[in-house]
Amino acid sequence: MSVAGSDIKVAVDAIVFGYSKNEGVSILLIQRKYPPFKNAWAIPGGFVLPEESLEEAVRRELREETGIEVNYLEQLYTFGDPDRDPRKRVISIAYFALVKSSQFQQLKASTDAENAQWFNIKSLPPLAFDHKKILTLAIERVRTKIRYQPIGFELLDRKFPFADLEKLYVTLLDREIDRRNFYKKVMALGILDETDELAKSEGKGRPGKMYQFNKKRYQELVKEGINFEI
Repeated sequence: MSVAGSDIKVAVDAIVFGYSKNEGVSILLIQRKYPPFKNAWAIPGGFVLPEESLEEAVRRELREETGIEVNYLEQLYTFGDPDRDPRKRVISIAYFALVKSSQFQQLKASTDAENAQWFNIKSLPPLAFDHKKILTLAIERVRTKIRYQPIGFELLDRKFPFADLEKLYVTLLDREIDRRNFYKKVMALGILDETDELAKSEGKGRPGKMYQFNKKRYQELVKEGINFEI
């Protein structure tokens, strides 16, 4: 029996979520330099080289097309509709990453990217290929995952006031939360360590306490079968 599909290409795409207290949630996009979809905005990504693993490929594409390195990277889904790329059959493995966008304002586009830019999640341009579908799934995944895993701490400073954690969840979930209940749930988990520092006061009230995420304690709780759900 002959094996069909030798012209199938494997690609990777990276949905990078950025967050800052002032600007909210942003998505990192690149402007394509070449056809198809020349000059259109797209999710960073490209073809996997023969000697690369999938994660090596997605990290390389991010470096080449945007100039950034990410710490948190997670596989999202595989997209393989036959007509998703007009050039040939392309199967893409999508990943999502979480970063503090304030640390990556100096973007550097190269290779097949004309520009790289942050876009607020609520004012995105039309996207090339099936990237709107990919992005929609990524947003759903992140909003679900932050409710049962503390991935949001990737987006905060090492030390932060509790109000920043509240604001992060409100922004990522795109809805209001019960602040008192949220505080009780998080503090009951014992994964926040109170520091001896106080937050800078932004009003007439007393400055709040500063906290930091205790990753070791969280990992111990996971082993014990703790149910982290916000």
